[in-house]
Amino acid sequence: MRKEAGGSPERAGPPDDRRDSGDEHLRRARRARRARAEARHASDHDDDESLRAFGYKPELKRTLGNFHTFAAGISYISILTGTFQLFYFGVKFAGPAYWWSWPMVFLGQLMVALCFCELAASYPVAGSVYNWSKKLGGPHVGWLGGWMMTTATMVSLAAVALAYQVTLPQISAFFQFVGTGHGPTDAAQNAVLLGTVLILFTTLVNAYGVKLMASINSAGVMIELIAAVVLVLLLAAHITRGPAAIVRTDGYGAGQPLGYLGAFLTASLASAYVMYGFDTASSLGEESRDPSRNAPRAILRALIASFLIGGLILLFALLAVPDLHAKALAVDGLQYVVLSTLGPTVGQIVLWCVVVAITVCALAVHAAGIRLAFAMSRDNCLPASSLLARVSPRFGTPVVPAVVIGLIAVCILLLNINQPQIFSVITSIAIIMIYVAYLLVTTPLMIRRLRGTWRPAEGRFSLGRLGLPVNVLAVLWGIGMALNLAWPRPEVYNATGPHHWYLRWGAFLFVGIVAGGGFTYYWLVQRKRTGVLEAHRSSAQQPPAREQPPPTASP
Repeated sequence: MRKEAGGSPERAGPPDDRRDSGDEHLRRARRARRARAEARHASDHDDDESLRAFGYKPELKRTLGNFHTFAAGISYISILTGTFQLFYFGVKFAGPAYWWSWPMVFLGQLMVALCFCELAASYPVAGSVYNWSKKLGGPHVGWLGGWMMTTATMVSLAAVALAYQVTLPQISAFFQFVGTGHGPTDAAQNAVLLGTVLILFTTLVNAYGVKLMASINSAGVMIELIAAVVLVLLLAAHITRGPAAIVRTDGYGAGQPLGYLGAFLTASLASAYVMYGFDTASSLGEESRDPSRNAPRAILRALIASFLIGGLILLFALLAVPDLHAKALAVDGLQYVVLSTLGPTVGQIVLWCVVVAITVCALAVHAAGIRLAFAMSRDNCLPASSLLARVSPRFGTPVVPAVVIGLIAVCILLLNINQPQIFSVITSIAIIMIYVAYLLVTTPLMIRRLRGTWRPAEGRFSLGRLGLPVNVLAVLWGIGMALNLAWPRPEVYNATGPHHWYLRWGAFLFVGIVAGGGFTYYWLVQRKRTGVLEAHRSSAQQPPAREQPPPTASP
């Protein structure tokens, strides 16, 4: 190449142009990153100001994005956990036609979820159900709603932890640590052992901080969603019968007062167990970015995705299983379908994905319970509230509620260690309490609508004119399903001897004791102490000034 007198190449210009262009690109990228960071900071500031308007000082770190919020909702619902845990129950009592309880439960819960979307847009604060019921029905209704939901969450954590027993021993007999699995209480005792290990794990992760929990949860949800979609495709490729199989009753319900309808309503527990907990997407509102917009979307996406994917898994499982009348179908459930249809190698891979789903489901349930306990405690609504509401400066999360909820869930397992029907009993009670807690939100909301005093947040999610009919359907659904699940069926609450009336009425007794006993304590003791604790009160909410006596007239 010919050079100029100065020795530089004649075409030295273009590289400089490219370098200048590259520098400009880097400057633009930096400016874009700064703009995004400033926008996030401004959004977080607005969210914090909204929280201060509710009277609370921002204390939890806003680190959760859109997918984290969605993952929290869908991991609580957990398609693979619920379907694999109670598929056997549905088939056992109502046969393949129990599948129709899946869309029935979805439509009912969709009415509830739509109401929750309006509330999540209006009240993006921790402890969703507690704060919603408090805002709508007053402090007494709020306390009862929060108490029922917090207790239900601890029972749900125990119920989810039991799902390890339904899956791990099917992968390998190594995981049956107690007996051989064939003794009358071998499965129950082993379930308590495996469940305790899982609860210990969720306690440690949740106590360490929301960022670790959200990272594990999001990774687990990705694995669960991919595995669920792959499972749908694999089962669809092995279909051996037509859809007429799910409309046959095959003699199920014979001898029952309501015939097949009675059997179907019993079996609907299997579907009702899956589609709840979507409010978790809003319960993490103080740790999410732009929660008033993201939480309503996350609630609906989690519920709809669970319905579609879970419904296809159940449908194709019933159409692909080699023998619809095999006894193992009503004992081992979907695990039997997967292993017998897809073979041991593929089947075990799927079952390991189910174990992952159970793990992140328990994580999400535990996380939701922590936020509920924290929200109630900073309002001084629980014993030792100042301790329960304390946010660890190191981990940025309430550590004490994580430990307390974990210990109580383990105690619930230990109380039922020799109960052969531990799975159906604890699961049923957990769902009933959730439905009651949801009713303590949807019912006051319906009353506000009827009085014309409910106003959704401006510019946010709103049902408009559909609000009242959707709300009425949500309340009717909640009442009907709660009564159905609590009905004193011996198949659920006292399947094996000895038979006692208090076992058959166990759901009414347990829920009644929890609600009545708890509210009595609140009314006599805690009611007089409630109010936002000083350490958690926003400067925007000052304590009310003491009333001064009127000045006396001068003589």
